[in-house]
Amino acid sequence: MSTKAIDQSDINKAVWAACDTFRGVISADTYKDFILTMLFLKYISDLYKDEYNKLVAQYGENPELIRAMMSKQRFVLPEGASFWDLYEKRYEAGNGERIDKALHAIEEANGSKLKNVFQDISFNTDRLGQEKQKNDLLRHLLDDFGKDILDLSSERVGSLDIIGNAYEYLIKHFAAGSGATAGEYYTPPEVSTLLATVLEPVEGDQICDPCTGSGSLLLKCGAMVRKNSGSKKYALFGQEAIGSTWALAKMNMFLHGEDNHRIEWGDTIRNPLLKEKGGSRLIHFDVVTANPPFSLDKWGFEDASNDHFGRFRRGIPPKTKGDYAFISHMIETLKPETGRMGVVVPHGVLFRASSEGKIRQQLIEENLLDTVIGLPEKLFFGTGIPAAILVFKKQKTDNNVLFIDASREFKAGKNQNQLTPENIQKIIDTYKARESVDKYAYLASFDEIKENDFNLNIPRYVDTFEKEADIDLVAVRNERVQLKGELQTLEAEMEGYLKELGYGA
Repeated sequence: MSTKAIDQSDINKAVWAACDTFRGVISADTYKDFILTMLFLKYISDLYKDEYNKLVAQYGENPELIRAMMSKQRFVLPEGASFWDLYEKRYEAGNGERIDKALHAIEEANGSKLKNVFQDISFNTDRLGQEKQKNDLLRHLLDDFGKDILDLSSERVGSLDIIGNAYEYLIKHFAAGSGATAGEYYTPPEVSTLLATVLEPVEGDQICDPCTGSGSLLLKCGAMVRKNSGSKKYALFGQEAIGSTWALAKMNMFLHGEDNHRIEWGDTIRNPLLKEKGGSRLIHFDVVTANPPFSLDKWGFEDASNDHFGRFRRGIPPKTKGDYAFISHMIETLKPETGRMGVVVPHGVLFRASSEGKIRQQLIEENLLDTVIGLPEKLFFGTGIPAAILVFKKQKTDNNVLFIDASREFKAGKNQNQLTPENIQKIIDTYKARESVDKYAYLASFDEIKENDFNLNIPRYVDTFEKEADIDLVAVRNERVQLKGELQTLEAEMEGYLKELGYGA
C-alpha cells in the first residue's frame, strides 16, 4: 500500500470512478447505496487495520491483549467482516451473500451505534442480475476499492474530514442525477451553510433536523459550533422516514466523527420519536432546522386532529399539502427561551389562503416569525421552483419581519443555479443589520403585514421594479437615417458587383 498522503480531489475521483462498475447496468439511484456503503466499509476496515498494526508494533504478538484493547476502539470490526476479508475471496462465488453477512456482523457487534443501519441495503440482490453477473459486478467493485489510491489508512488520510467530504461529494453527485428523488436526501451545501450561519448554533446547543435526509444540514450546524467556539459540546438529533436515507445519515455521522447524535428512523408527523422519557412530551431544542419535502401529499392529515402533542392547535394543514405540518411540528419543539428555527419552504407557504392562511396569521400574531428569505430558482435538485427560508424565534426583540429578496443573485449553471459565497454573505449581512435595503430587503411592521391580510409574498414588501431608461426619439431617428444611408450605399455596391459578373440588366 502507498504511504503517500492523498488530497481531497484524488479520493473524490477514485470513489466516483468506482461507479463505472454499475453504470449502464442499474440506475444511479439504486447503486448509490452500494458505493456509499462500500466506502464506509473500506474506511472502517483500513482504520481498524491501522490501529491493530500500531498495537502489534507496540506490544508484540499478544492476541488476547490486542483484542482487549481493540474492543475499546470507537467501533468493533468482527473477525472475517472487514473489507479485506471480502477482497481476498472476491474471485469465489457468493460475493453478495458474503458482503451482506459482513455488514450484519458489524451491526451486531456495534450495538446501538450501527443498529439496523444496513438492513435496507442488500448486495445479494437480483437487481444486480443473475448470480454470475452479480458476482462479477461485486468483484469489480471490491477491486476498485482495493486499489492503492483508496488506501484510507490514517497516515494517508490524516483526518476524518477527507472521508466525510468524499461521502458528501458522492451524495451531491448522486443527487444531481436523481431528478425528483434527490430532495429526499440532499440539501445543497450553500443552503446548509446559509441556514447554519443564520441560526448561529453555539456551544451546549441541542440541534434537531426532523427531516434529516443524509444529515448534511445537521453536520453543517455541528461544524459551525466547532468553528465559532472550538468546542464539540453540542448534540445532534434527527428523524428520517426513509430507511435507506436514514442509513446514509447514520454512516455520514460516523464518517464525520459525530458520535454525539441521536437519529431515529420513522415518520416525523405520524410518529415523532424524539420524545422525553415517558413519551408524553416532545424533546425541545435550541435550534431546529429542516428542508422538508415540498407540499407533501398524504402527510398524515387523517390523524392530525387527534395529535397527542398539540402540534396542530393553530389549525390542521390541507390534506394534500404538508408544508405547515412540518412547520407546526418544528415550532412545537423549540425551547421557550433559546429556540430558533430555519425551514426551507415553497413560495406557496407565504400566501396560500384557507387553513394555511389561518396558521400563518397565528404564527405572526404570536410574534414568532422573524425573517423571510427568497432564494433563486433551480437551486434545489429535483425541482426548478424557487424556494424561501422562514426564520422563527421564540424570543424576538421587536414585532417586525425582515423580508430579503435574494432571488436574483446567484451563479447560473447549466442545470442548477448556485449561491456564491458573496451571495450568502450579502444575505447574512442584511439579516444581521435588520434594515431595509433598496430593491433587496424590507423591514415590515406587524401593522403592514396585517394590512396585507398576513400575506407574506415577498414582492408585496420588496419592490424590485427597475424603471426602463427613457428613449431619446431624436437619437433613434438620427440613427435610422444613418442606417438607411448605409443600406443605400451597400445596395449600390452590390448592384455594381452583379453587373461585373454579368448579372446586370
